[in-house]
Amino acid sequence: MNFGSIFLSEALGTGVLVLLGVGVVANVLLTKSKGLDGGWLLINVGWGFAVLAGVYVAYKTGGHLNPAVTIGILFSGADEFAPGIAISGSATLAYLSGQFLGAFVGATIAYVAYKRHFDAETDADKKLAVFATGPAIRALRWNFATEVIGTFTLVLVILTFGHTPSGLGPAAAALLVVGIGASLGGPTGYAVNPARDLGPRLAHALLPVRKHAPAEAVLVPAGAGAPAPTASPDAHATPGTKDSDWGYAWVPVLGPLVGGALAGIAAQFLF
Repeated sequence: MNFGSIFLSEALGTGVLVLLGVGVVANVLLTKSKGLDGGWLLINVGWGFAVLAGVYVAYKTGGHLNPAVTIGILFSGADEFAPGIAISGSATLAYLSGQFLGAFVGATIAYVAYKRHFDAETDADKKLAVFATGPAIRALRWNFATEVIGTFTLVLVILTFGHTPSGLGPAAAALLVVGIGASLGGPTGYAVNPARDLGPRLAHALLPVRKHAPAEAVLVPAGAGAPAPTASPDAHATPGTKDSDWGYAWVPVLGPLVGGALAGIAAQFLF
């Protein structure tokens, strides 16, 4: 496959992933939504089905949908990213750029779908939580470690799939994401995917989300994309402003990349 075909496949697949993933968080968190207060399990299952749909859409490129997966394969010593796609600098760039752009577009479409609910929602923390992950207890080094551990687990098991075929196909990845969310999602909301966090966070910063400054910290359900109870990032902001919490944004980007690379290295010795 050429650069454009790889880019388009991963952009479409990641776009579907984030559209459905951000959508389920919006459904659970935003005021007047029919899924309001659906909780952690609904968010985890929603993200699992989002992975299932995205992998199918991007089947031609193996459905990476995640820079950490691409980096993990790169570090695993494999010859191909997917059948017929040799590992090269150009292919790597096509995967990564497609994933980040697709995540941004998917989050933007989810915003359009829930536009009236964003307008009705007065809690700025919940609006940010729809787009981006955040920690339950803000301790950046520990948050970073959690993202490394979660992504290491994700990528290592994905790499295992190629050696132990089960016939489940994309469903195996979907179930894995649900499992990681249920077991390791509490501390940081388990981004485990740099594109999934950075693309929507950028969308949050650029889109005309109505801005409100909450008077105090608010409890927000954690999960894939929803931070757990934490102090509001804009609790001291001027009314009419919003904060995309860029001070935390490096954690769900670098943590998963490190975790993916470590999983790839480990795979060289294990498989």
